[in-house]
Amino acid sequence: MNLSVIAIGDELLIGQVIDTNSGDIAHRLNPFGWNVNDVQIVADDADSIKTAIDRAFQSSDVVITTGGLGPTKDDITKATLCSYFGGELKEDPDVLDNVKKVIEQRGLKLNDLTARQALVPTSARIIQNTVGTAPIMWFERDGKVLIAMPGVPFETREMLDTAIVPQLIDRFKSDLSYEHRSVLVIGYSESLLAMTIADWENSLPPYLHLAYLPKPGLVRLRIDGTHNDKTFLITEINRRHMELCRLLGANVLCDQDLPVEKILQDELKRHGLTLSTAESCTGGNISHLITSVPGSSEVFNGSIVSYSNQAKMHLLDVASETLEKYGAVSTQVVEEMAEGACMALDTDCAIATSGIAGPGGGTEAKPVGTVCIGIKTPGGTFSYSHHFPGNRQRVIVRASMTALILAIEKIRELPIHIK
Repeated sequence: MNLSVIAIGDELLIGQVIDTNSGDIAHRLNPFGWNVNDVQIVADDADSIKTAIDRAFQSSDVVITTGGLGPTKDDITKATLCSYFGGELKEDPDVLDNVKKVIEQRGLKLNDLTARQALVPTSARIIQNTVGTAPIMWFERDGKVLIAMPGVPFETREMLDTAIVPQLIDRFKSDLSYEHRSVLVIGYSESLLAMTIADWENSLPPYLHLAYLPKPGLVRLRIDGTHNDKTFLITEINRRHMELCRLLGANVLCDQDLPVEKILQDELKRHGLTLSTAESCTGGNISHLITSVPGSSEVFNGSIVSYSNQAKMHLLDVASETLEKYGAVSTQVVEEMAEGACMALDTDCAIATSGIAGPGGGTEAKPVGTVCIGIKTPGGTFSYSHHFPGNRQRVIVRASMTALILAIEKIRELPIHIK
């Protein structure tokens, strides 16, 4: 099934706020065979919203809008949809009760402006927003559906999972089954990977499709399949998935779509090991990624952001002679940083980074983008020097992901339960 997304808000058009809802909608509906084939970003303007809906309905049976449902005067989506689909705005007592409940949970008092959220079009079926004050509105006309959702990303994600996705699947039942499998691949550029697996990809039957989804430090390959025989589809997509994993061998970081930091956590648990980080140029980003995964406290003890040479010496016991001889951005320094982190934070393993993220600070010998990464495990201390092109943020992201991947590789070389 195809659907269109309309993100509404002046703030999106001027870059004040980034539209993340479209990606969340696609991510959550794609596993069930729904494809987002059109995304429009429009202003808080009635004519623009109506034109966008007309255009979306030309190519899709389902349209999801996000934004413009607040209680202030600039949020006109509700009134515009009422005009488009007919009916009138009337207070819904159930919506009002829900708004009061949400406001009370936030420790606030209901005011007249927020209470106006209970005014909803009589032409819509209302779905209560259990995490926000803006009700979700489901409109239908000529067999087509428009669902108006709030613009707050957290609310959109929560309500998609708990209410919208199940109802869409039930409303648009299909005889087709949809399955997908993913492979995370390292050590290849996207183009080289495509050349390497060209024969395998060309042999895919018409009901299977391969997508290339590059991410920092790796390429995610996703096999999508659609067929009216679910058992047959599962058997075939599993067989092709195993073929692809065998073909790529050691370059497969993971045979499913998991965040790299989750893969690292799983490896640490599998080996019974603990981890710490010592970060300079990445500024704590690696520890942020690690602690974003539930359960990280079981394997992660902490991080030392040692940005200055003094911090490297005083907190991580990096020798002043090493800094003077090789410089802060060196494989020798990150090895000592990693070993110092293990000692200071009482861990079995450590990741250390030191580099030049830019835009300034580079030299001919060590240009901007130079990053040294140290990995300490019970199997030894290892160091690597990389050059990552791009701006400061891109260097930090690439360095962080590369460091996580290197840690996974070195931990996988160890015997299970080495402690």
